[in-house]
Amino acid sequence: MELFTVVRFNCWRACLFGWFWIAILLLLHGSKEVLSDPNYLIGLGSYDITGPAADVNMMGYANTEQIASGIHFRLRARSFIIAEPQGKRVVFVNLDACMASQIVAIKVLERLKARYGDLYTEKNVAISGIHTHAGPGGYLQYVVYIVTSLGFVRQSFDVLVDGIEKSIIQAHENLRPGSIFINKGELLDAGVNRSPSAYLNNPAEERSRYKYEVDKEITLLKFVDNQWGPVGSFNWFATHGTSMSRTNSLISGDNKGAAARFMEDWFEQSGVRKMYSDESGQKRIPRRVSDIISNQPNNHHELLELAASFQSPPGKPATRTLSVARRVRGALRQADKPAFVSAFCQSNCGDVSPNVLGAFCIDTGLPCDFNHSTCGGKNELCYGRGPGYPDEFESTRIIGERQFKKAVDLFGKASETLKGKIDYRHAYIDFSQLEVKISKQGGDAKVVKTCPAAMGFGFAAGTTDGPGAFDFKQGDDKGNPFWKLVRNVLKTPDKKQVDCQHPKPILLDTGEMKQPYDWAPSILPIQILRIGQLAILSVPGEFTTMAGRRLRDAVKTVLSSGSKGENLHVVIAGLTNSYSQYVTTFEEYEVQRYEGASTLYGPHTLSAYIQEFKKLAGALITNQPVEPGPQPPDLLDKQISLLMPVMMDSTPRRANFGDVISDVLQNSTFKRGEIVTAVFWSACPRNDLMTEGTFALVEILEGKDDWVPAYDDDDFCLRFIWSRPAKLSARSKATIEWRIPNSATPGVYRIRHFGASKSLFGSIRHFTGSSSAFVVA
Repeated sequence: MELFTVVRFNCWRACLFGWFWIAILLLLHGSKEVLSDPNYLIGLGSYDITGPAADVNMMGYANTEQIASGIHFRLRARSFIIAEPQGKRVVFVNLDACMASQIVAIKVLERLKARYGDLYTEKNVAISGIHTHAGPGGYLQYVVYIVTSLGFVRQSFDVLVDGIEKSIIQAHENLRPGSIFINKGELLDAGVNRSPSAYLNNPAEERSRYKYEVDKEITLLKFVDNQWGPVGSFNWFATHGTSMSRTNSLISGDNKGAAARFMEDWFEQSGVRKMYSDESGQKRIPRRVSDIISNQPNNHHELLELAASFQSPPGKPATRTLSVARRVRGALRQADKPAFVSAFCQSNCGDVSPNVLGAFCIDTGLPCDFNHSTCGGKNELCYGRGPGYPDEFESTRIIGERQFKKAVDLFGKASETLKGKIDYRHAYIDFSQLEVKISKQGGDAKVVKTCPAAMGFGFAAGTTDGPGAFDFKQGDDKGNPFWKLVRNVLKTPDKKQVDCQHPKPILLDTGEMKQPYDWAPSILPIQILRIGQLAILSVPGEFTTMAGRRLRDAVKTVLSSGSKGENLHVVIAGLTNSYSQYVTTFEEYEVQRYEGASTLYGPHTLSAYIQEFKKLAGALITNQPVEPGPQPPDLLDKQISLLMPVMMDSTPRRANFGDVISDVLQNSTFKRGEIVTAVFWSACPRNDLMTEGTFALVEILEGKDDWVPAYDDDDFCLRFIWSRPAKLSARSKATIEWRIPNSATPGVYRIRHFGASKSLFGSIRHFTGSSSAFVVA
């Protein structure tokens, strides 16, 4: 719990050369010839889940000072449904969120039951998080995960439940005959092991079976509609969502969210959709400005004259629907075709960092201590460096782009078809006192138990992705007398718990802390979704590299015993259906680095998971039911929130909401790669999340007076930054920054802001404002 086009891609820098695109298009064109008869019904959906972009603590780093204040790009829930025409079906939802939440899952399932009856239940629905550390927090139900967000945040919770439900509804309504192709490959430069000393404590013989100390394999599904052709792709790859740092305050999907945005835009802009269009020859509505705008003046002087005729007007009232209508990806989508959905899902990322340059001391520039990740004994000085160091946005772009490029390659070459039945097994397990049989040398077995949840001292040290504070350090297996005294004020662990968790020195005995309600989960969901020769293992936590390998191997062995020469693929979907921090191997647990100290249920946690997943796998191959297990608690009615509501918004006298404070210079011309900035009088973004809309927009002039949406706050190159002069001030500003992509169409542009203000009496009024026009040459 470090508790994160052809216009558009040059927002992130033009890195993909023409030959690459030509090669991929040829591959995609060739793949059209290998489409097989449809085996399943397939449907995909996507919906905005961007939460409150102000005042709310971000989930992931547990940094109380990391408060949301704008949007880097939007967050989405992306879903697929795969169904046998006359049989079973499964649902997988990928969230641009830090992790799944048990209470979110409970409420989503309640809504699905009200709408569809028993068609979608906890048995066949998986909800997974990508582990971005740049999304709003406060949506989990256990105390330890919502302390830094000042308790439960209803807006964060509601937007997730609504968005997940709507994405599943879309997928359900899009169900059509189609085929699914699977492909795998290696991605070598998107993750490194951030706890190598713990990994090296695993048996040498075991380590020798693997070429790398993190998993480099990416597994991709390609969804092909029988009529429309490719409609989406989902892939699983392990790397943390921590390219954006613990000091970032802009909502962001981090590297995996970026990769998804890149791939969806690439598909829509590359001509692939047109290549697979129906025989009716219906014209494709273009998405990008380069396709939309025609007959632009080529003379720079003419462009300047046009721009000069559009000076910044006063802010004015607007409607909520105007923001939605002007949204780039929403306004130009074809109503009769499903939108392409691409998801970059999380796997066993527990010890995998995207900061691939390594960890260095910020005071000396030297590498951090190998065993404890400290600098002169202090963890606060040790930080991992991403490939774009020191620019975290650039690191996010690079790691996202590396995943995207590999996914495009696998997408184009995918030829193995998923075939076979759909099935699933699910159980709730009480991990607080579970008996586990483990094998001993000589073939004997002994019975051990898991423990009530507890976190060790190494947890408070954080990681190289986000260091902790004070004098904690990773690898601490003894603890500190002072901090033990502090711990005892909350809860003193008894001898049984201390012995059970050994060698972890307990800092927080969360599993036995019940006031004002449960601090940590004890009942957790485990699940296997089987789609032909693919098995998805849904785990409610972050498995380390070796822990994930052991789980996959164990399940694959069981499933293989019931298969008939199938080429089985087994993937782990991390942070799914609930959240319970980390799972390490027994040997890694002994070292008590961050991941071991955050393995809640003691040294035998992984053995417990393997035992219970083998039961599910066995039930799958023998077609037997499994015991559902004890239901997890629904703690929604017990939630406490200390987050202050928005009282009201105001502007200076004679100023309107939406008025420009700092305008673009008149008669200005910008080149590609430069930054254009405009500042507006604004209001708190919590008044209206602008779901499926936008707070920021760049428009291009078509003809003499028609403004066309070009970029919005779901674009990597456009940043919406919100601020207020003081914490309790009713005044606020919106700064909109546009980093002009190299592929931007020359023309006349303006920046526009949308918002919603709250009066002293509680009424919400929407507004908009525009900058003066300017030229991009």
